[in-house]
Amino acid sequence: MPCDMKKLLILSACMLAMKVCLPQPGYEFRQGDPNGIGKWYMGRQIAHVMSHYGIPWLERSDRQAEEDTEQLMRNLGLKKGMNVADIGAGSGYHSVRISRLVGNGKVFAVDIEPEMIRFMEERIAREEIKNIVTVLGRTESLPLPANSMDRILLVDVYHEFSHPLEMGRSMLEALKPDGRLYLVEFRAEDRDVPIKEVHKMSQAQAVRELTAAGFRFERNIGNLPWQHCLVFTK
Repeated sequence: MPCDMKKLLILSACMLAMKVCLPQPGYEFRQGDPNGIGKWYMGRQIAHVMSHYGIPWLERSDRQAEEDTEQLMRNLGLKKGMNVADIGAGSGYHSVRISRLVGNGKVFAVDIEPEMIRFMEERIAREEIKNIVTVLGRTESLPLPANSMDRILLVDVYHEFSHPLEMGRSMLEALKPDGRLYLVEFRAEDRDVPIKEVHKMSQAQAVRELTAAGFRFERNIGNLPWQHCLVFTK
């Protein structure tokens, strides 16, 4: 058998073994915070999804001051030509900012609400942005090609995933071998952050969940006013 074929078979066997070894979904269903959906994962209650009625809050004038989006953009280490997936892109608040930094690269603005997609498409047309592609998402998988993203960004959205393990594995597949996933969530450790508890996450919880999906935790860039900026690799 040719050497290259042997290597391919060994690699395929290793990848299959890794998938088998990854933990299977372990969800619980019980009552809890009324702002949650009654579904729990690894001891954390999953929050309700923000609908398109939340667009005014996403686009609020004081968001930069509260979240320091400019610093977040610097944290991402973006370069011209990169492909970036903005998961739970909502109104496109971050997608538009990323689009200015990647030049001839592309921003894949993913959201599960058709109303959010419609709002973003109208915004893209109005602002004449050429490098944002809107993607209608799914609750259990990311509709993007394997090994295609240099960066995956999730801002205050992962805690709303109804199927976090499945989505985690799907994001892992979409990320390039040398890519980075940036998980931005309001800090559960900080009581002074004025956000409902079910819409916060601790670093320990986030690392536990993304590690279960196959990611490796790299670091927490602790320079945002209210949020963690957790970096994960493939």
